[in-house]
Amino acid sequence: MNFDETMRFKVEKDGNTKSREILKSVYDALEEKGYNPINQIVGYILSGDPTYITSYKNARNLIRQVERDELLENMVKNYIGIE
Repeated sequence: MNFDETMRFKVEKDGNTKSREILKSVYDALEEKGYNPINQIVGYILSGDPTYITSYKNARNLIRQVERDELLENMVKNYIGIE
């Protein structure tokens, strides 16, 4: 491995246009159960541990349908205003 070169990271698109709806559903389920949805979702994205997400309203299974790298890519785009 050559550490002088920049590695490229490419997110493969799966054509899933439901990522936003899934994330919103998960957010709503977490909020309804009294959790801080942002903290819980960040914990899940950083760790990959689905137990950060409630199973209420099938949220844990829903969040697994979206790749974490896809979520991060979309969040970064949104944050810097290129989405």
